[in-house]
Amino acid sequence: MEIDFNKVFINDLDWSLATQIVIRTLIMFTLILTFLRLSGKKGIRQLSIFEVAIIIGLGSAAGDPMFNEENAILPALLVFATILLFYRSITWLAARSERFESVLEGEPVYIIEDGMFALLEASDQMYAKDEFFSEMRQQNIEHVGQVQTALLETNGNVSFFYYTDDDVRPGLPILPKVYQKKSCTLPEAGLYACTTCGHVERITQSEHHCQRCNNTEWVKAISTRRRT
Repeated sequence: MEIDFNKVFINDLDWSLATQIVIRTLIMFTLILTFLRLSGKKGIRQLSIFEVAIIIGLGSAAGDPMFNEENAILPALLVFATILLFYRSITWLAARSERFESVLEGEPVYIIEDGMFALLEASDQMYAKDEFFSEMRQQNIEHVGQVQTALLETNGNVSFFYYTDDDVRPGLPILPKVYQKKSCTLPEAGLYACTTCGHVERITQSEHHCQRCNNTEWVKAISTRRRT
């Protein structure tokens, strides 16, 4: 099948409309940036789910006037003003009611407690393990036993609270080369960490069920101090 690239990229484009598209896009993009500045947010990682939904709404309102000459900019401005008023009203209510804020923003979720992964309900599993390990490695964490508590905040950031060097306990290693040595059959007796929950046990037999989560996959626990 022959592809008509002229039709794919240009088709019946009116070049006078192309100039108009450039101008419309610059105007709408400036309006989006202005809205974000008015919201008081400094970066995307500060946005809650509610605020991300608003950004999607802004994108929908801004998109059509950018390239469709039949859509005027003024109706989009009305949408922007309505969203801004709604956003300000919601944040005002949230600032005065902790219960309303909790419903709107959600609550922080404990991911690590006492050097082990929290046993979460399926509905609370917001992080894939590989994704969370990557987040930990970026904080110079080598194993779960270095972390006393980790919380997934409502804006998607993770807060870590560490054990002191003297209190670091043996934990589940998260460096790829070490973690990949996990196995259900243990070659020798020793201190092993459950790959599911991070619980550490001294195991003497070749196969063993975790006392905490009943998992059967283990990796050698390590107890190095955190490098800062």
